[in-house]
Amino acid sequence: MNHERSRQLYDRALSVAPGGVNSSVRATMPHPIFAERGDGGHVIDADGNRYIDWVMGYGPLLYGHDLPEPVEAAIQSHTAGGPMYGMPTEIEVEHAEFVARHVPSVESIRFVNSGTEATVSAVRLARGYTGREKVVIMQGGYHGAQESTLVEGTSDSAHPSTAGVPEAFAEHTLPIPFNDVEAATEVFAEYGDDIAAVLVEPILANNGIVMPVDGYHETLRDLCTDHGSLLIFDEVITGFRVGGLGCAQSALGVTPDVTTFGKIIGGGFPVGAIGGTAEIIEGFTPAGDVFQSGTFSGHPVTMAAGKASLEYAAENDVYDHVNRLGRMLREGITEICAERAPEYTVVGTDSMFKTVFTREGPTSAADCCPAGCLQDPECGRYGACPKTGADVAAAETDRWERVFWQGMKDEGVLLTANQFECQFTSYAHTEEDVERTLEAYRAVL
Repeated sequence: MNHERSRQLYDRALSVAPGGVNSSVRATMPHPIFAERGDGGHVIDADGNRYIDWVMGYGPLLYGHDLPEPVEAAIQSHTAGGPMYGMPTEIEVEHAEFVARHVPSVESIRFVNSGTEATVSAVRLARGYTGREKVVIMQGGYHGAQESTLVEGTSDSAHPSTAGVPEAFAEHTLPIPFNDVEAATEVFAEYGDDIAAVLVEPILANNGIVMPVDGYHETLRDLCTDHGSLLIFDEVITGFRVGGLGCAQSALGVTPDVTTFGKIIGGGFPVGAIGGTAEIIEGFTPAGDVFQSGTFSGHPVTMAAGKASLEYAAENDVYDHVNRLGRMLREGITEICAERAPEYTVVGTDSMFKTVFTREGPTSAADCCPAGCLQDPECGRYGACPKTGADVAAAETDRWERVFWQGMKDEGVLLTANQFECQFTSYAHTEEDVERTLEAYRAVL
């Protein structure tokens, strides 16, 4: 493939943007591919190369690059009314009502502008509601670019994971391993009276896709209840992808006190949201004393796109379609890995999928989860499958980025460029797209 125009655009971007990008995850090697337009489940780059797109904007594009007519009409009707008003609109009330009807944890909701803003606000709310300062997070979890969670290490030795975050923030953050019931119990035994919240992705979705082991979230729920702490589910990625309109919490059967959203809840436009019980969410100003505000919060075009997107999914076979394709991909990749790389682990659920290049595993795929790791103790791979962020980080991350991703790109299949970000099916994808992708896997793996 020719990428000359992308290279030229990157050269220009380096002169006016740090690293030539506006989000660090886009800084692929040897240079980013610049997109020109989308077409259903495909994307065309600046050089005219066409790819099957499984990145899907890192999750928000449930319908791919072509929106259903009712969604497009809703967006256009609200765009025609003007850019924005700085005033409440009926559409934000209707969207809030729809979400509250379908998501178990949500009675009240505050719309914001990004997933990061949602998690920042949720942590502030938890501290204000409980009068406590410490927050438990998962090692390898991701909750956006915020100081309270850009922290690594252990609960008794935490430190910032990036320059620019004061050590004082890390003092109030308690990282523990995901899926480790003993670690969760111990951190509450030591700090329980000081813990404002546990902030956790119901499925680690920014770290190779790690499913929870049986009983893990139930343990977190019980610990939070017993100690008066809030359980916050970060469903920025899993929301309205796992578990359909009820989100991952409905699929797992665990109801958090607070849920953060992004991506699909805005129909592909910039968005975030914090939902939960009315008692807790009304801690935000002006109802309560936890300050939260934003000029573009509840933007009418975003609200229209989000509401119409979810309504269309409720009335059509959207989740049946995307979940079926997701299963086809995971099953097909599992078969290919069994032949060519049995140590690798296929992960994902519903419309999410990924292959983690784990270094160890059984030489036979017999009796293994056929469509993505479910953390089944009866599975022959159970001891080798990733259960924490550290397990994913120990995989062949360089091989994915430097060899595999490059090879798939050359085959016309666009995957997320690192080992950690997950991939997504959309309503615009077809069985033919799946088959072509599996052919590329066979050629490259």
